[in-house]
Amino acid sequence: MKGIIAKKLGMTQVYDDKGVLIPVTVLQAGPCTVMDVLTNERNGYSSVLLGFGTKKAKNAGKPLLGLAKKAGIENNPPVAIREFRDPETELKTGDVIKADVFATGEYVDAIGIVKGKGFQGVVRRHNFSGGPAGHGGGWQRRSGSIGQKELPGNIIKGKRMPGHMGNVPRTIQNLIVVKVSPDENLLFIKGAVPGPTGSILSVRSAIKKSNKKK
Repeated sequence: MKGIIAKKLGMTQVYDDKGVLIPVTVLQAGPCTVMDVLTNERNGYSSVLLGFGTKKAKNAGKPLLGLAKKAGIENNPPVAIREFRDPETELKTGDVIKADVFATGEYVDAIGIVKGKGFQGVVRRHNFSGGPAGHGGGWQRRSGSIGQKELPGNIIKGKRMPGHMGNVPRTIQNLIVVKVSPDENLLFIKGAVPGPTGSILSVRSAIKKSNKKK
């Protein structure tokens, strides 16, 4: 499974070969340094640790500095590290991956942290319709009954209630790579991806699609 760490730059529009206008999200994909390669013999499974971006060594912890030293970039440790499962990888520690790891027409999955919305009620958080707003309506944006007076006499686990909304990982599957700009390390992906502008995402090969289409 191919993968890369990317930074969301924003959205724009591009035209395809047939003159159709396509909304795309622009991602700065890489360059990513291979921080470590995990193997079945040593770790029980195979995967690749990738590092993206750079920060000052004084701002990095000892575990990160150890990985950076192993990859040969101890003076410029990465800002973000992500792990990608790859049982057939041929990468080695210190290798650099760029945006051209993906090609135009490939399907990918984008994984990121969605925008945080703070504490929200059930109407916004779960799309409840609320109570009657006309004559005799005593509540408009509340959830109503949440439990039982008789058995079991408690609130069922997983009941949709007010609470924190957003700021959780989400995966958008089967997105199409519209354009790849290897010189600038840019990926143009059709549609939207999770997270605000400037957030860090993981982009991997789509796990539910193996064919390549435009």
